[in-house]
Amino acid sequence: MSTPPPPYWPAPPPQQPYREPALNGFALASLLVGLLCLPPLGIVFGIVALVQIARKGERGRALAITGLAVSVAMTAALVLVTDRVADRLSDRLDTLQRLERVEGELTDIDEMREGDCFNVPGGDLLDEDPLIYRIACTEVHEGEVTSSTRFPAGRFPGAPELKKAATDACWKAQDAYAMDTWALPSYADMYYFAPSRDARGGDRRLLCVIGTAEEEHRGSLRKDAGMLKPEQVAFLRVMNQADLALGSGPETEIDEALPEYRDWAREVDLALAGEARMLAGAQEHPELAGPARAQLKEVEAARAGWQRAAKATKPAEFQGAWDEASGALSVDTEKALRGAYGLSTTVPDWLAEQSGGDSGGSSSAAA
Repeated sequence: MSTPPPPYWPAPPPQQPYREPALNGFALASLLVGLLCLPPLGIVFGIVALVQIARKGERGRALAITGLAVSVAMTAALVLVTDRVADRLSDRLDTLQRLERVEGELTDIDEMREGDCFNVPGGDLLDEDPLIYRIACTEVHEGEVTSSTRFPAGRFPGAPELKKAATDACWKAQDAYAMDTWALPSYADMYYFAPSRDARGGDRRLLCVIGTAEEEHRGSLRKDAGMLKPEQVAFLRVMNQADLALGSGPETEIDEALPEYRDWAREVDLALAGEARMLAGAQEHPELAGPARAQLKEVEAARAGWQRAAKATKPAEFQGAWDEASGALSVDTEKALRGAYGLSTTVPDWLAEQSGGDSGGSSSAAA
């Protein structure tokens, strides 16, 4: 009897060596392109990589996600930068177009002096660092320099201090330059170009200007002593000084700065005292006697109010005295007096607005 053959077991198939999935090329390309050159293309590569990795089981999913995120971020940054560059380029092109139409000779602001007239691109007298084109005052111009000075050396003033110093100095310069401020055209206003803390070379020049950009203007607005009679000059100096004092009050509320308001009241009273002396002397001239007497009566009443304000111990007390003093001065009375002196009787817009018309109210300057 024969022995049965052993059972047959087929040999196992040969084992295949392990092969790591291939790295998806688009995943790497997404990161490199997003970082180095074309972020929008990196977004496309990142999306393609994720689709292929899911379908083929390739490696690089984390790399593709990173590349996609980087490409999105770089694209956003690129859009932002491009937008800013486009805005600047547009502004530069607009400026260049305006420059082609500016009349005058390009002049450094440091070279401008009292009496010079000029134009600026677009008539923008509020530009902090304008291009100045000097031109003869007989030609159409947008600005006229009333003063060119420098801030003293030492600590550079802060913004509020700089604004107050520049405003005070330029109102004084305008009054001294134009003298009969009622004769200024309604479209004329005070502007200034003040230095900045980082101005080139430490330049501290303050340029005070009468701006006439709102309407086409020719001719100088300057009136020096040689253009006026001595009595007109004396009158205008005193009246302008009083207006400056009236317009230079504190900017804070009375409740917060009563001592400053009292000091201001004393300054106004002192300025009005000078006006009173001038008016007392003017009564010796027959043609001035009547208007000067009427103005003097109002000035003395106003002084009494300001003197009470200077002694006020409570904000409400100061306010009451201030209102009384302001109401004592009539625009009509000053208008008649100016007419007697042979000066302009056109009430400035700012004064008409403060008084609610051509009569009544304070004659303080708008500062």
